[in-house]
Amino acid sequence: MAGYLAQYGAGEERREKILKTAAAALAILLVGGGVLFFVFHNYRQERQVRRFFDLMSHHEYKEAYALWGCTDATPCSGYPFSSFMEDWGPTSANAQAAAHYHIARSRSCDNGVILTVDVGSNRQERLWVNRNDLTIGFSPFPTSGCPVQR
Repeated sequence: MAGYLAQYGAGEERREKILKTAAAALAILLVGGGVLFFVFHNYRQERQVRRFFDLMSHHEYKEAYALWGCTDATPCSGYPFSSFMEDWGPTSANAQAAAHYHIARSRSCDNGVILTVDVGSNRQERLWVNRNDLTIGFSPFPTSGCPVQR
């Protein structure tokens, strides 16, 4: 004689397998999402710096200067085109940087990203890329990191 409890627990193994599979899938998604976030978090800013050096390699200095937010129509008072050419032009110390640059480090900081760029000859430039408008500039911080906020 079969009682009403004879079927108690039927399907429990299937339910347990579904829960384990769902938990494993969630863990994989979280780890994968974290890795993707870490790798691509500063992608737009790094791409902007690559674009800058690409323009420099083609000697398109006005277009490269425009990535700094400076144009003929709206020149930068603190960084005129003549100073830009002293820093990045064909006779500057960074003249060969476009051909030999390498982004060594990318660090998020406040509303921008500090990119440490190896420009050849054992030299590095630290560039700042604003997150909002992707304008480039020299890093405003004297060390490679962000200031400690208290």
